[in-house]
Amino acid sequence: MTHPSDLSVTIVDGYVDEPAHFGVPPYISTYPRFTAGALVDAGVPQSNITYHTIDELREDKQKWQAVSQADLFIYVGGMTVPGSYVGGTPAEPDEVKEMAWVSEGTSVLGGPVRFGVGDENAGATETERKDLDYDFVAKGDIEAAVYDLVDSGMEGFTNRMRDNDELSRWAPGGAFIVEQHPNHPDYLICEMETSRGCAYRCSFCTEPLYGNPAFRTADAVVDEVDELSNYGVKHFRLGRQADILAFGGDGEAPNPDALRRLYGGIREVAPDLETLHLDNMNPITITEWPEASRECIRIIAEHNTPGDTAAFGLESADPLVQEENNLNVTAEECFEAVKIVNEEAGWRPGEEPADAPTHGSDATNRLPKLLPGINLLHGLKAERRETYDHNREFLQRVYDEGLMLRRINIRQVMAFDGTDMSETGAEIAQDHKELFQSYKKEIREEIDQPMLERVTPKGTVLPDVHLEYHQDGRTFGRQLGTYPLLVGIPGEHPLETTIDAVVVDHGYRSVTAVPYPLDVNSASMTELEALPGIGRQRAGDIIVDRPYETAADAGDTIDLTKYITAKPPQQAD
Repeated sequence: MTHPSDLSVTIVDGYVDEPAHFGVPPYISTYPRFTAGALVDAGVPQSNITYHTIDELREDKQKWQAVSQADLFIYVGGMTVPGSYVGGTPAEPDEVKEMAWVSEGTSVLGGPVRFGVGDENAGATETERKDLDYDFVAKGDIEAAVYDLVDSGMEGFTNRMRDNDELSRWAPGGAFIVEQHPNHPDYLICEMETSRGCAYRCSFCTEPLYGNPAFRTADAVVDEVDELSNYGVKHFRLGRQADILAFGGDGEAPNPDALRRLYGGIREVAPDLETLHLDNMNPITITEWPEASRECIRIIAEHNTPGDTAAFGLESADPLVQEENNLNVTAEECFEAVKIVNEEAGWRPGEEPADAPTHGSDATNRLPKLLPGINLLHGLKAERRETYDHNREFLQRVYDEGLMLRRINIRQVMAFDGTDMSETGAEIAQDHKELFQSYKKEIREEIDQPMLERVTPKGTVLPDVHLEYHQDGRTFGRQLGTYPLLVGIPGEHPLETTIDAVVVDHGYRSVTAVPYPLDVNSASMTELEALPGIGRQRAGDIIVDRPYETAADAGDTIDLTKYITAKPPQQAD
Protein backbone atom coordinates (compact mmCIF):
# COMPACT_ATOMS: atom_id res chain seq x y z
CA MET A 1 0.00 0.00 0.00
CA THR A 2 1.53 3.31 -1.18
CA HIS A 3 1.40 6.29 1.16
CA PRO A 4 0.27 9.53 -0.60
CA SER A 5 3.25 11.49 0.73
CA ASP A 6 5.59 9.16 -1.17
CA LEU A 7 3.88 9.50 -4.56
CA SER A 8 5.32 11.44 -7.47
CA VAL A 9 2.55 12.64 -9.77
CA THR A 10 2.58 14.14 -13.27
CA ILE A 11 -0.48 15.82 -14.79
CA VAL A 12 -0.48 16.41 -18.56
CA ASP A 13 -3.03 18.87 -19.90
CA GLY A 14 -4.19 17.87 -23.39
CA TYR A 15 -6.72 20.75 -23.27
CA VAL A 16 -10.51 20.79 -23.17
CA ASP A 17 -13.16 22.73 -25.04
CA GLU A 18 -16.80 22.43 -23.99
CA PRO A 19 -19.89 24.60 -24.55
CA ALA A 20 -19.28 26.19 -21.15
CA HIS A 21 -15.58 25.57 -20.57
CA PHE A 22 -12.41 26.79 -22.31
CA GLY A 23 -9.06 25.13 -21.73
CA VAL A 24 -6.81 25.76 -24.74
CA PRO A 25 -4.07 28.34 -23.99
CA PRO A 26 -4.13 31.13 -23.08
CA TYR A 27 -6.89 29.52 -20.99
CA ILE A 28 -6.25 26.98 -18.27
CA SER A 29 -9.30 24.89 -17.49
CA THR A 30 -10.53 23.80 -14.10
CA TYR A 31 -9.65 20.12 -14.65
CA PRO A 32 -5.90 20.14 -13.91
CA ARG A 33 -6.33 22.67 -11.08
CA PHE A 34 -9.11 20.71 -9.36
CA THR A 35 -7.16 17.47 -9.87
CA ALA A 36 -4.07 18.96 -8.26
CA GLY A 37 -6.19 20.17 -5.34
CA ALA A 38 -7.70 16.70 -4.92
CA LEU A 39 -4.23 15.18 -4.84
CA VAL A 40 -3.12 17.60 -2.11
CA ASP A 41 -6.29 16.91 -0.14
CA ALA A 42 -5.52 13.19 -0.36
CA GLY A 43 -2.06 13.78 1.11
CA VAL A 44 0.28 14.31 -1.85
CA PRO A 45 2.72 17.20 -1.19
CA GLN A 46 2.60 20.07 -3.68
CA SER A 47 6.29 19.56 -4.37
CA ASN A 48 5.55 16.04 -5.67
CA ILE A 49 3.13 17.24 -8.35
CA THR A 50 4.36 18.18 -11.84
CA TYR A 51 2.16 19.81 -14.48
CA HIS A 52 2.89 20.04 -18.21
CA THR A 53 0.84 21.00 -21.25
CA ILE A 54 0.82 18.77 -24.31
CA ASP A 55 2.60 21.54 -26.22
CA GLU A 56 5.46 21.46 -23.72
CA LEU A 57 5.92 17.75 -24.35
CA ARG A 58 6.01 18.36 -28.09
CA GLU A 59 8.61 21.09 -27.77
CA ASP A 60 10.89 19.48 -25.17
CA LYS A 61 11.33 15.71 -25.33
CA GLN A 62 13.10 15.79 -21.96
CA LYS A 63 9.77 16.51 -20.31
CA TRP A 64 8.52 13.06 -21.32
CA GLN A 65 10.62 11.81 -18.42
CA ALA A 66 8.06 13.35 -16.08
CA VAL A 67 5.47 11.06 -17.69
CA SER A 68 7.58 7.91 -17.68
CA GLN A 69 9.01 8.27 -14.16
CA ALA A 70 5.91 9.35 -12.25
CA ASP A 71 4.33 6.91 -9.83
CA LEU A 72 0.98 8.28 -10.97
CA PHE A 73 0.44 9.78 -14.43
CA ILE A 74 -2.81 11.68 -15.08
CA TYR A 75 -3.95 12.83 -18.52
CA VAL A 76 -6.79 15.36 -18.76
CA GLY A 77 -8.35 16.41 -22.04
CA GLY A 78 -11.34 16.18 -24.37
CA MET A 79 -13.00 18.35 -27.01
CA THR A 80 -16.79 18.44 -27.20
CA VAL A 81 -17.11 21.42 -29.55
CA PRO A 82 -15.07 22.09 -32.69
CA GLY A 83 -12.60 24.94 -32.61
CA SER A 84 -9.70 26.67 -34.33
CA TYR A 85 -6.87 27.50 -31.94
CA VAL A 86 -3.85 29.78 -31.94
CA GLY A 87 -2.49 29.49 -28.41
CA GLY A 88 -2.12 25.71 -28.38
CA THR A 89 -2.91 22.50 -30.24
CA PRO A 90 -5.10 19.92 -28.48
CA ALA A 91 -3.71 16.42 -28.06
CA GLU A 92 -4.30 13.86 -30.78
CA PRO A 93 -5.44 10.31 -29.90
CA ASP A 94 -2.08 8.86 -30.94
CA GLU A 95 -0.29 11.22 -28.56
CA VAL A 96 -2.62 10.28 -25.73
CA LYS A 97 -1.93 6.58 -26.35
CA GLU A 98 1.82 7.17 -26.50
CA MET A 99 1.78 8.78 -23.07
CA ALA A 100 0.07 5.69 -21.65
CA TRP A 101 2.71 3.45 -23.22
CA VAL A 102 5.56 5.61 -21.91
CA SER A 103 4.18 5.75 -18.38
CA GLU A 104 5.87 3.22 -16.09
CA GLY A 105 3.58 3.98 -13.15
CA THR A 106 -0.19 3.94 -12.77
CA SER A 107 -1.95 5.86 -15.56
CA VAL A 108 -5.34 7.57 -15.37
CA LEU A 109 -7.28 9.31 -18.15
CA GLY A 110 -10.16 11.76 -17.66
CA GLY A 111 -11.77 15.01 -18.73
CA PRO A 112 -15.18 16.19 -19.91
CA VAL A 113 -17.85 13.77 -18.77
CA ARG A 114 -18.44 10.79 -21.08
CA PHE A 115 -16.41 12.14 -23.98
CA GLY A 116 -13.36 11.12 -25.94
CA VAL A 117 -10.08 12.87 -26.58
CA GLY A 118 -10.96 14.33 -29.96
CA ASP A 119 -9.87 13.56 -33.50
CA GLU A 120 -7.58 15.89 -35.41
CA ASN A 121 -8.66 18.74 -33.10
CA ALA A 122 -12.08 18.83 -34.72
CA GLY A 123 -13.97 17.83 -31.62
CA ALA A 124 -15.00 14.65 -29.91
CA THR A 125 -15.79 12.37 -32.80
CA GLU A 126 -15.16 9.48 -30.40
CA THR A 127 -18.12 10.14 -28.16
CA GLU A 128 -17.54 7.27 -25.74
CA ARG A 129 -14.23 7.53 -23.94
CA LYS A 130 -12.01 4.56 -24.74
CA ASP A 131 -9.30 3.20 -22.48
CA LEU A 132 -6.44 4.01 -24.90
CA ASP A 133 -4.25 1.62 -22.87
CA TYR A 134 -4.63 3.55 -19.61
CA ASP A 135 -4.89 1.64 -16.35
CA PHE A 136 -7.93 3.64 -15.28
CA VAL A 137 -10.42 5.74 -17.25
CA ALA A 138 -12.55 8.17 -15.25
CA LYS A 139 -16.14 8.02 -16.47
CA GLY A 140 -17.12 10.59 -13.85
CA ASP A 141 -15.00 13.47 -12.50
CA ILE A 142 -11.27 12.98 -12.93
CA GLU A 143 -10.58 14.89 -9.69
CA ALA A 144 -12.90 12.61 -7.68
CA ALA A 145 -11.43 9.47 -9.27
CA VAL A 146 -7.89 10.57 -8.49
CA TYR A 147 -8.76 11.52 -4.93
CA ASP A 148 -10.34 8.12 -4.26
CA LEU A 149 -7.46 6.28 -5.89
CA VAL A 150 -4.77 8.06 -3.87
CA ASP A 151 -6.76 8.17 -0.64
CA SER A 152 -7.17 4.38 -0.82
CA GLY A 153 -3.43 3.82 -1.15
CA MET A 154 -3.70 3.21 -4.94
CA GLU A 155 -6.00 0.26 -4.32
CA GLY A 156 -9.42 1.75 -5.07
CA PHE A 157 -10.90 3.54 -8.09
CA THR A 158 -14.36 5.03 -8.57
CA ASN A 159 -16.37 6.61 -11.36
CA ARG A 160 -18.27 9.13 -9.29
CA MET A 161 -19.01 12.85 -9.52
CA ARG A 162 -17.55 15.19 -6.91
CA ASP A 163 -19.74 17.50 -4.87
CA ASN A 164 -19.38 21.19 -4.10
CA ASP A 165 -18.14 20.57 -0.56
CA GLU A 166 -15.17 18.72 -1.99
CA LEU A 167 -14.72 21.41 -4.60
CA SER A 168 -14.54 24.07 -1.89
CA ARG A 169 -11.28 22.36 -0.80
CA TRP A 170 -9.92 21.21 -4.13
CA ALA A 171 -10.41 24.41 -6.14
CA PRO A 172 -8.24 26.71 -3.99
CA GLY A 173 -5.98 23.79 -3.05
CA GLY A 174 -4.95 23.27 -6.67
CA ALA A 175 -4.29 26.93 -7.48
CA PHE A 176 -0.54 26.43 -7.16
CA ILE A 177 -0.46 24.46 -10.40
CA VAL A 178 -0.81 27.67 -12.46
CA GLU A 179 2.80 28.57 -11.70
CA GLN A 180 3.88 25.59 -13.81
CA HIS A 181 1.91 26.70 -16.88
CA PRO A 182 4.22 28.05 -19.62
CA ASN A 183 2.00 31.13 -20.05
CA HIS A 184 2.20 32.11 -16.38
CA PRO A 185 1.85 34.82 -15.23
CA ASP A 186 1.32 37.38 -17.99
CA TYR A 187 -0.65 35.52 -20.63
CA LEU A 188 -2.79 33.08 -18.69
CA ILE A 189 -6.52 33.33 -18.01
CA CYS A 190 -8.17 31.01 -15.51
CA GLU A 191 -11.52 29.50 -16.41
CA MET A 192 -13.74 29.69 -13.32
CA GLU A 193 -16.65 27.38 -12.55
CA THR A 194 -19.70 28.89 -10.84
CA SER A 195 -21.98 25.96 -11.66
CA ARG A 196 -22.47 23.12 -14.06
CA GLY A 197 -25.51 21.40 -15.46
CA CYS A 198 -28.53 23.06 -17.00
CA ALA A 199 -32.23 23.35 -16.25
CA TYR A 200 -33.09 23.20 -19.95
CA ARG A 201 -32.81 20.27 -22.37
CA CYS A 202 -31.83 21.50 -25.82
CA SER A 203 -31.48 18.53 -28.16
CA PHE A 204 -27.84 18.98 -29.14
CA CYS A 205 -26.21 20.27 -25.95
CA THR A 206 -23.87 18.31 -23.68
CA GLU A 207 -24.29 20.48 -20.59
CA PRO A 208 -27.50 18.73 -19.36
CA LEU A 209 -25.46 15.52 -19.11
CA TYR A 210 -24.08 17.04 -15.90
CA GLY A 211 -27.63 17.15 -14.51
CA ASN A 212 -29.56 20.07 -13.09
CA PRO A 213 -27.58 23.18 -12.13
CA ALA A 214 -25.38 22.77 -9.06
CA PHE A 215 -24.19 26.17 -7.89
CA ARG A 216 -21.09 26.90 -5.89
CA THR A 217 -21.43 29.60 -3.26
CA ALA A 218 -20.10 33.07 -3.95
CA ASP A 219 -17.66 32.66 -1.06
CA ALA A 220 -16.27 29.44 -2.55
CA VAL A 221 -15.59 31.05 -5.95
CA VAL A 222 -14.12 34.15 -4.30
CA ASP A 223 -11.82 31.98 -2.17
CA GLU A 224 -10.53 30.29 -5.31
CA VAL A 225 -9.94 33.65 -7.03
CA ASP A 226 -8.14 34.86 -3.90
CA GLU A 227 -5.78 31.87 -3.96
CA LEU A 228 -5.17 32.10 -7.71
CA SER A 229 -4.44 35.80 -7.28
CA ASN A 230 -1.88 34.91 -4.60
CA TYR A 231 -0.12 32.82 -7.25
CA GLY A 232 0.07 35.74 -9.67
CA VAL A 233 -3.08 35.27 -11.77
CA LYS A 234 -4.63 38.54 -12.95
CA HIS A 235 -7.04 37.26 -15.61
CA PHE A 236 -10.30 35.44 -14.85
CA ARG A 237 -13.27 34.25 -16.89
CA LEU A 238 -16.52 33.12 -15.30
CA GLY A 239 -17.22 30.79 -18.18
CA ARG A 240 -18.09 27.49 -16.56
CA GLN A 241 -21.85 27.84 -16.26
CA ALA A 242 -24.92 27.59 -18.45
CA ASP A 243 -26.32 30.96 -17.33
CA ILE A 244 -24.46 33.51 -15.19
CA LEU A 245 -27.74 35.31 -14.38
CA ALA A 246 -29.07 32.22 -12.60
CA PHE A 247 -26.07 32.04 -10.25
CA GLY A 248 -27.07 31.39 -6.67
CA GLY A 249 -30.73 30.85 -7.50
CA ASP A 250 -32.98 27.97 -8.52
CA GLY A 251 -31.27 27.42 -11.85
CA GLU A 252 -33.64 29.65 -13.79
CA ALA A 253 -34.53 32.92 -11.98
CA PRO A 254 -31.88 35.63 -11.48
CA ASN A 255 -30.44 36.32 -8.05
CA PRO A 256 -28.97 39.85 -7.94
CA ASP A 257 -27.81 39.54 -4.31
CA ALA A 258 -25.78 36.40 -5.06
CA LEU A 259 -24.26 37.98 -8.16
CA ARG A 260 -23.33 41.10 -6.19
CA ARG A 261 -21.57 38.95 -3.58
CA LEU A 262 -19.75 37.09 -6.34
CA TYR A 263 -18.54 40.06 -8.36
CA GLY A 264 -18.00 42.36 -5.41
CA GLY A 265 -16.07 39.64 -3.60
CA ILE A 266 -13.82 38.99 -6.58
CA ARG A 267 -12.98 42.69 -6.87
CA GLU A 268 -12.24 42.83 -3.15
CA VAL A 269 -9.77 39.92 -3.07
CA ALA A 270 -8.19 40.70 -6.47
CA PRO A 271 -8.27 44.51 -6.74
CA ASP A 272 -5.44 44.51 -9.29
CA LEU A 273 -7.02 42.01 -11.68
CA GLU A 274 -6.69 42.90 -15.34
CA THR A 275 -9.44 40.76 -16.86
CA LEU A 276 -12.82 39.78 -15.44
CA HIS A 277 -15.07 38.37 -18.14
CA LEU A 278 -17.90 35.84 -18.45
CA ASP A 279 -19.38 33.65 -21.13
CA ASN A 280 -22.84 32.15 -21.06
CA MET A 281 -26.04 34.09 -20.37
CA ASN A 282 -29.46 32.67 -21.20
CA PRO A 283 -31.62 35.19 -23.08
CA ILE A 284 -34.84 33.53 -21.86
CA THR A 285 -33.86 34.48 -18.31
CA ILE A 286 -33.80 38.14 -19.34
CA THR A 287 -37.20 38.08 -20.99
CA GLU A 288 -38.85 36.01 -18.23
CA TRP A 289 -37.45 38.18 -15.40
CA PRO A 290 -36.54 41.49 -17.06
CA GLU A 291 -36.18 43.73 -14.01
CA ALA A 292 -34.10 41.31 -11.93
CA SER A 293 -32.01 40.57 -15.03
CA ARG A 294 -31.42 44.27 -15.65
CA GLU A 295 -30.12 44.61 -12.10
CA CYS A 296 -27.82 41.61 -12.57
CA ILE A 297 -26.48 42.96 -15.85
CA ARG A 298 -25.77 46.33 -14.22
CA ILE A 299 -23.87 44.57 -11.42
CA ILE A 300 -21.73 42.70 -13.96
CA ALA A 301 -20.99 45.84 -15.98
CA GLU A 302 -19.99 47.75 -12.84
CA HIS A 303 -17.37 45.17 -11.87
CA ASN A 304 -16.11 43.56 -15.09
CA THR A 305 -13.45 44.78 -17.51
CA PRO A 306 -14.21 46.21 -20.99
CA GLY A 307 -14.77 43.91 -23.96
CA ASP A 308 -16.84 41.35 -22.05
CA THR A 309 -19.25 39.12 -23.97
CA ALA A 310 -22.46 37.38 -22.88
CA ALA A 311 -22.95 34.50 -25.30
CA PHE A 312 -26.63 33.97 -26.16
CA GLY A 313 -27.61 30.50 -27.34
CA LEU A 314 -30.28 31.47 -29.85
CA GLU A 315 -29.08 28.56 -32.05
CA SER A 316 -31.81 29.16 -34.64
CA ALA A 317 -34.30 31.91 -35.44
CA ASP A 318 -36.50 29.44 -37.32
CA PRO A 319 -39.66 28.63 -35.25
CA LEU A 320 -39.84 25.10 -36.67
CA VAL A 321 -36.25 24.30 -35.71
CA GLN A 322 -36.84 25.80 -32.28
CA GLU A 323 -39.83 23.53 -31.69
CA GLU A 324 -38.21 20.34 -33.01
CA ASN A 325 -35.05 20.79 -30.93
CA ASN A 326 -36.60 22.02 -27.70
CA LEU A 327 -34.81 25.37 -27.96
CA ASN A 328 -35.90 27.62 -25.13
CA VAL A 329 -35.85 31.09 -26.70
CA THR A 330 -37.60 32.57 -29.72
CA ALA A 331 -36.06 35.09 -32.07
CA GLU A 332 -38.34 37.82 -30.67
CA GLU A 333 -37.34 37.00 -27.09
CA CYS A 334 -33.67 36.93 -28.03
CA PHE A 335 -33.96 40.31 -29.74
CA GLU A 336 -35.47 41.79 -26.59
CA ALA A 337 -32.61 40.32 -24.54
CA VAL A 338 -30.05 41.82 -26.93
CA LYS A 339 -31.70 45.19 -26.51
CA ILE A 340 -31.69 45.01 -22.70
CA VAL A 341 -28.00 44.09 -22.48
CA ASN A 342 -27.17 46.98 -24.82
CA GLU A 343 -29.19 49.37 -22.67
CA GLU A 344 -27.75 48.28 -19.33
CA ALA A 345 -24.16 47.39 -20.18
CA GLY A 346 -23.29 48.70 -23.65
CA TRP A 347 -21.57 51.80 -22.27
CA ARG A 348 -17.84 52.41 -22.44
CA PRO A 349 -15.58 53.33 -19.50
CA GLY A 350 -16.10 57.02 -18.85
CA GLU A 351 -19.79 56.75 -19.72
CA GLU A 352 -20.76 54.68 -16.68
CA PRO A 353 -23.72 55.53 -14.46
CA ALA A 354 -22.87 58.03 -11.74
CA ASP A 355 -23.06 55.47 -8.94
CA ALA A 356 -20.98 52.76 -10.68
CA PRO A 357 -17.39 52.06 -9.60
CA THR A 358 -14.90 52.87 -12.38
CA HIS A 359 -12.20 50.30 -11.52
CA GLY A 360 -9.60 52.11 -13.58
CA SER A 361 -9.72 53.91 -16.93
CA ASP A 362 -12.14 56.80 -17.43
CA ALA A 363 -11.41 57.01 -21.16
CA THR A 364 -14.38 56.68 -23.51
CA ASN A 365 -12.30 55.29 -26.40
CA ARG A 366 -12.39 51.75 -25.02
CA LEU A 367 -14.51 48.70 -25.83
CA PRO A 368 -18.04 48.58 -24.37
CA LYS A 369 -18.27 46.92 -20.96
CA LEU A 370 -20.59 44.03 -21.87
CA LEU A 371 -22.32 43.12 -25.12
CA PRO A 372 -24.28 40.06 -26.21
CA GLY A 373 -22.92 37.49 -28.62
CA ILE A 374 -25.13 35.27 -30.75
CA ASN A 375 -24.59 31.55 -31.27
CA LEU A 376 -26.20 30.07 -34.38
CA LEU A 377 -26.11 26.32 -34.91
CA HIS A 378 -26.80 24.59 -38.22
CA GLY A 379 -27.64 20.98 -38.92
CA LEU A 380 -30.33 20.77 -36.23
CA LYS A 381 -33.45 18.66 -36.77
CA ALA A 382 -36.00 20.17 -39.19
CA GLU A 383 -33.49 22.61 -40.69
CA ARG A 384 -34.57 23.82 -44.13
CA ARG A 385 -33.54 26.52 -46.60
CA GLU A 386 -35.89 28.97 -44.90
CA THR A 387 -33.87 28.54 -41.70
CA TYR A 388 -31.04 30.53 -43.24
CA ASP A 389 -33.44 33.33 -44.16
CA HIS A 390 -34.78 33.49 -40.59
CA ASN A 391 -31.27 33.77 -39.20
CA ARG A 392 -30.22 36.47 -41.67
CA GLU A 393 -33.36 38.48 -40.95
CA PHE A 394 -32.76 38.31 -37.20
CA LEU A 395 -29.18 39.58 -37.48
CA GLN A 396 -30.17 42.29 -39.94
CA ARG A 397 -32.89 43.49 -37.57
CA VAL A 398 -30.38 43.76 -34.70
CA TYR A 399 -28.07 45.83 -36.88
CA ASP A 400 -30.83 48.03 -38.33
CA GLU A 401 -32.08 48.86 -34.82
CA GLY A 402 -28.68 50.32 -33.96
CA LEU A 403 -27.81 47.62 -31.42
CA MET A 404 -24.40 46.04 -30.91
CA LEU A 405 -23.27 42.42 -30.93
CA ARG A 406 -19.76 41.62 -29.85
CA ARG A 407 -19.63 38.27 -31.67
CA ILE A 408 -21.65 36.15 -34.08
CA ASN A 409 -20.68 32.49 -33.83
CA ILE A 410 -21.94 30.32 -36.70
CA ARG A 411 -21.12 26.61 -36.61
CA GLN A 412 -22.48 23.22 -37.58
CA VAL A 413 -23.83 20.71 -35.10
CA MET A 414 -21.97 17.74 -33.69
CA ALA A 415 -24.02 14.77 -32.44
CA PHE A 416 -23.12 13.16 -29.10
CA ASP A 417 -24.26 10.02 -27.36
CA GLY A 418 -26.58 10.97 -24.53
CA THR A 419 -28.08 13.95 -26.35
CA ASP A 420 -31.25 13.96 -28.42
CA MET A 421 -29.35 14.38 -31.68
CA SER A 422 -29.05 11.50 -34.11
CA GLU A 423 -27.16 11.07 -37.35
CA THR A 424 -29.85 13.25 -38.92
CA GLY A 425 -27.95 16.34 -37.84
CA ALA A 426 -24.80 15.27 -39.67
CA GLU A 427 -26.84 14.40 -42.76
CA ILE A 428 -28.54 17.80 -42.77
CA ALA A 429 -25.22 19.57 -42.27
CA GLN A 430 -23.75 17.69 -45.25
CA ASP A 431 -26.78 18.33 -47.47
CA HIS A 432 -26.66 22.05 -46.70
CA LYS A 433 -22.87 22.37 -46.85
CA GLU A 434 -22.77 24.62 -49.93
CA LEU A 435 -25.68 26.73 -48.70
CA PHE A 436 -24.03 27.02 -45.28
CA GLN A 437 -20.76 28.30 -46.73
CA SER A 438 -22.38 30.98 -48.91
CA TYR A 439 -24.66 32.07 -46.07
CA LYS A 440 -21.74 32.30 -43.65
CA LYS A 441 -19.76 34.43 -46.13
CA GLU A 442 -22.76 36.72 -46.58
CA ILE A 443 -23.10 37.21 -42.82
CA ARG A 444 -19.40 38.02 -42.51
CA GLU A 445 -19.58 40.65 -45.25
CA GLU A 446 -22.97 42.23 -44.59
CA ILE A 447 -23.28 42.00 -40.79
CA ASP A 448 -19.97 41.20 -39.13
CA GLN A 449 -17.89 43.97 -40.65
CA PRO A 450 -20.32 46.88 -40.17
CA MET A 451 -21.12 45.58 -36.68
CA LEU A 452 -17.43 45.50 -35.83
CA GLU A 453 -17.09 49.10 -37.00
CA ARG A 454 -19.92 50.03 -34.66
CA VAL A 455 -18.42 48.21 -31.68
CA THR A 456 -14.81 49.31 -32.32
CA PRO A 457 -14.87 52.60 -34.24
CA LYS A 458 -11.60 53.96 -35.51
CA GLY A 459 -9.69 55.42 -32.58
CA THR A 460 -10.74 52.69 -30.13
CA VAL A 461 -7.81 51.85 -27.86
CA LEU A 462 -7.09 48.18 -27.12
CA PRO A 463 -4.78 47.92 -24.09
CA ASP A 464 -2.44 44.99 -23.57
CA VAL A 465 -2.54 43.24 -26.95
CA HIS A 466 -0.35 40.14 -26.72
CA LEU A 467 1.58 39.62 -29.97
CA GLU A 468 1.35 35.99 -31.11
CA TYR A 469 2.52 35.45 -34.70
CA HIS A 470 3.78 37.05 -37.93
CA GLN A 471 2.05 36.72 -41.28
CA ASP A 472 2.41 38.58 -44.59
CA GLY A 473 4.50 41.37 -43.10
CA ARG A 474 2.12 41.96 -40.21
CA THR A 475 2.02 41.00 -36.55
CA PHE A 476 -1.13 39.50 -35.08
CA GLY A 477 -2.19 39.45 -31.46
CA ARG A 478 -5.12 39.44 -29.06
CA GLN A 479 -6.12 40.75 -25.70
CA LEU A 480 -6.91 38.28 -22.95
CA GLY A 481 -10.61 37.74 -22.43
CA THR A 482 -13.77 36.19 -23.77
CA TYR A 483 -13.70 35.96 -27.58
CA PRO A 484 -10.91 38.52 -28.00
CA LEU A 485 -10.55 40.44 -31.24
CA LEU A 486 -7.81 39.41 -33.62
CA VAL A 487 -5.62 42.50 -34.05
CA GLY A 488 -3.36 42.92 -37.10
CA ILE A 489 -0.52 45.43 -36.78
CA PRO A 490 1.58 46.58 -39.78
CA GLY A 491 5.20 45.46 -39.62
CA GLU A 492 6.91 42.72 -37.67
CA HIS A 493 7.00 43.46 -33.97
CA PRO A 494 8.64 41.26 -31.28
CA LEU A 495 6.46 38.27 -30.43
CA GLU A 496 5.44 37.31 -26.89
CA THR A 497 5.34 40.99 -25.97
CA THR A 498 2.37 43.16 -25.03
CA ILE A 499 1.52 46.57 -26.46
CA ASP A 500 -1.38 49.03 -26.45
CA ALA A 501 -2.92 49.50 -29.90
CA VAL A 502 -5.45 51.81 -31.53
CA VAL A 503 -7.93 50.68 -34.20
CA VAL A 504 -7.44 52.19 -37.66
CA ASP A 505 -9.42 49.81 -39.91
CA HIS A 506 -11.73 46.78 -39.89
CA GLY A 507 -11.93 43.34 -41.45
CA TYR A 508 -14.82 40.90 -41.18
CA ARG A 509 -13.85 39.60 -37.75
CA SER A 510 -10.58 41.39 -37.04
CA VAL A 511 -9.23 44.90 -36.84
CA THR A 512 -6.12 46.66 -38.09
CA ALA A 513 -4.36 48.70 -35.44
CA VAL A 514 -1.10 50.55 -34.82
CA PRO A 515 0.85 50.85 -31.57
CA TYR A 516 -0.67 53.44 -29.27
CA PRO A 517 0.27 56.17 -28.97
CA LEU A 518 2.23 56.14 -32.21
CA ASP A 519 5.25 58.44 -32.10
CA VAL A 520 5.12 60.43 -35.32
CA ASN A 521 8.86 61.07 -35.08
CA SER A 522 9.76 57.38 -35.15
CA ALA A 523 6.77 55.62 -36.77
CA SER A 524 7.47 53.44 -39.79
CA MET A 525 6.14 54.13 -43.24
CA THR A 526 3.71 51.19 -43.05
CA GLU A 527 2.37 52.35 -39.68
CA LEU A 528 1.76 55.89 -40.93
CA GLU A 529 0.12 54.61 -44.13
CA ALA A 530 -2.34 52.64 -42.02
CA LEU A 531 -3.70 55.74 -40.29
CA PRO A 532 -7.14 56.86 -41.53
CA GLY A 533 -6.88 59.43 -44.31
CA ILE A 534 -3.14 58.93 -44.79
CA GLY A 535 -2.01 57.40 -48.03
CA ARG A 536 1.47 56.49 -49.14
CA GLN A 537 2.29 59.98 -50.41
CA ARG A 538 1.12 61.73 -47.26
CA ALA A 539 2.98 59.23 -45.08
CA GLY A 540 6.14 59.96 -47.08
CA ASP A 541 5.66 63.70 -46.62
CA ILE A 542 5.27 63.23 -42.85
CA ILE A 543 8.52 61.30 -42.69
CA VAL A 544 10.39 63.87 -44.80
CA ASP A 545 9.20 66.74 -42.58
CA ARG A 546 10.19 65.10 -39.29
CA PRO A 547 10.81 65.89 -36.48
CA TYR A 548 7.69 67.55 -35.09
CA GLU A 549 7.28 69.41 -31.83
CA THR A 550 3.69 68.20 -31.37
CA ALA A 551 1.45 65.58 -32.94
CA ALA A 552 -0.84 68.29 -34.27
CA ASP A 553 2.01 69.63 -36.42
CA ALA A 554 1.87 66.45 -38.51
CA GLY A 555 -1.85 66.65 -39.17
CA ASP A 556 -2.54 70.04 -40.64
CA THR A 557 -5.46 68.74 -42.70
CA ILE A 558 -6.34 65.58 -40.76
CA ASP A 559 -6.83 65.15 -37.01
CA LEU A 560 -4.26 62.54 -36.07
CA THR A 561 -4.05 63.36 -32.37
CA LYS A 562 -6.25 60.41 -31.35
CA TYR A 563 -3.63 58.06 -32.84
CA ILE A 564 -0.23 59.68 -32.46
CA THR A 565 1.98 61.63 -30.15
CA ALA A 566 5.30 63.36 -30.71
CA LYS A 567 8.26 62.96 -28.43
CA PRO A 568 10.39 66.11 -28.26
CA PRO A 569 12.82 65.97 -31.21
CA GLN A 570 15.83 65.48 -28.94
CA GLN A 571 14.18 62.28 -27.62
CA ALA A 572 12.99 60.96 -30.96
CA ASP A 573 14.59 57.85 -32.39
